[in-house]
Formats: sequence, structure tokens, C-alpha cells
Amino acid sequence: MVGLKLFRTDATKSGATEVTPRLAEAEADVQGLVEANMETLLGVRFLASEYGTGPVHGGRIDSLGLDENGSPVIVEYKRGVDAGVINQGLFYLSWLVDHRAEFEHLVRDRLGATAASQVLWSGPRLICIAGDFTRYDVHAVREHRRSIDLVRYRLFGSDLLGLETVASVSGGTRVARQARPQAVARAAVGVQAASMVELASAVDEALLGLGDGVNRVERKQYRAYQRLRNFACVCPPQRSKLLVYLKVDPKDVDLVPGFTRDVSGLGHHGTGDLEVQLRTPRDVERAQELFRASYAAA
Repeated sequence: MVGLKLFRTDATKSGATEVTPRLAEAEADVQGLVEANMETLLGVRFLASEYGTGPVHGGRIDSLGLDENGSPVIVEYKRGVDAGVINQGLFYLSWLVDHRAEFEHLVRDRLGATAASQVLWSGPRLICIAGDFTRYDVHAVREHRRSIDLVRYRLFGSDLLGLETVASVSGGTRVARQARPQAVARAAVGVQAASMVELASAVDEALLGLGDGVNRVERKQYRAYQRLRNFACVCPPQRSKLLVYLKVDPKDVDLVPGFTRDVSGLGHHGTGDLEVQLRTPRDVERAQELFRASYAAA
């Protein structure tokens, strides 16, 4: 983001003009902008702003939310560079883990009983949004066993916002890219052929191999692959096929019966409006371009 240049093109003789990046006037401006558009920007449902942690703890969490997989999310903001943002966020994250009932009560009030009953406590997240981060910040988050995303912001002109993930570290039951557990594949053992187990492993490898910073989140009904937001959800293998849901607009895809399907408006596990049906390793190869498009969109 620091090296990114944005230009406004003009068909007139004036040509292209650079849109100068800038920081917000105040931290509250960043917070207000993100909170008003949290689900669109971060894939997180907004719950509360400036949430008080009580007289003993004596703090205020900038933003509380619930992500697409039901994981609790704390979002902390800084206008520029601030060495304390990570430690501050971790301080609040520890409080949150110790006050699960209070958080679930908040979710029940704002999102309903079903959402409250599905809160995923195995991977609570901290998202730090700031003007920039140092290399020491990036190193620090990699030393913690928590799910932390460092996100750099820039404002362009009067109506453009840029977000860039500087570092993304998985924690809890989220799994590092080098590890290759077969949780989804194991669900198929005994009821599906060995070929379906291998197919699930091939999809797992393909999605993790799209780039750095991919987190994998295990839920009972699906496995989510996530950058800042989900970009793919894989359901446990059926007898003869594996279903993958992607964050790709079905209108932008030439749908092929038996391979791709528009499921916008249809109920299904996980997130994403494009269903991809995989039956063979060749189907995984055919789906690579769709995988990449969804990854880029996240």
C-alpha cells in the first residue's frame, strides 16, 4: 500500500492525475468508516463500539464483531504507527476469552439466539487497522499463538479507501500452511472411496497454495479458507463429489451444469454464492482459475 500509486484517468487532454494517499485526520474517522461498513470491508458483523470492559479491567474495546465463521473479533484502530496497538489488542482479547458468557449475551441481543449458540471460541481474532506497522510489529504477531491480522489503511481523495493485509497469523485450531491435517478428509473414511479422500487433500493443498496468509478454520459443517475474509468453504465429501463454495459472482462465470452452480439465495453451509462440484482431480485443475479469482477478491 505504501508503494501503491493510484491514478484517475481522464479521456480529456489533461491525461492521468495521481490521487495522493493520506491518513485520516483522527483515529475516530477510521473507526467510524470501518464500523459503518464492517461486513463489506472485513467480513465481520458489527456488534458494538467502544465496549467497556468493566471497572476492574478498566478499558474500552474499539469494536466488537462476529466473523463469517462465528469467531469473535476485536478490531483496534490507530491513525498512524503505534507500537502499542498489538499489545493493547491482546490485552482485550484475553479479557474477551475470560468473559465468554458476556460476549454471547451481546451476540444474542444483536444477532439472535442462533448466532449466539454458534459462537466459535477456538479461534477468537484480533484485527489491528493502522496507518502503518513496523517490522517489529510483524515479527511480534508471529510470536503469539493468537489469530491476528495487521491491516494498513490509506485514504485516497474524498471517497476511496484502501486496505492491505500486512501480516496474518493463525491461532487456535487454525492451521499453518505447512501442516496438512485431514479433518475434512477423515469425515469421509468408511463411507467414501479413497479417491474422495485424496480429492479433499488435493483441494486443501490447492487452496493453501494460493498465497501467504491463508488461514484454515474448522467448523462442523465445513472448512473455511480465509485471508481477511473467507474466500472458500469446503464441505465434507459426499459419496461421489466434493462441494466448494467461492466468493465469486456467478454472473461473471459461464456456468457449466454439473460443475458450477449459482447458489445465491439458496441455503448452504459456509459462505459464497458460487458452488463448484468436484468429482475428479481434473475438476480441481479446472477450478484453479475460480479459486484464484475468489482468493483475489478476498
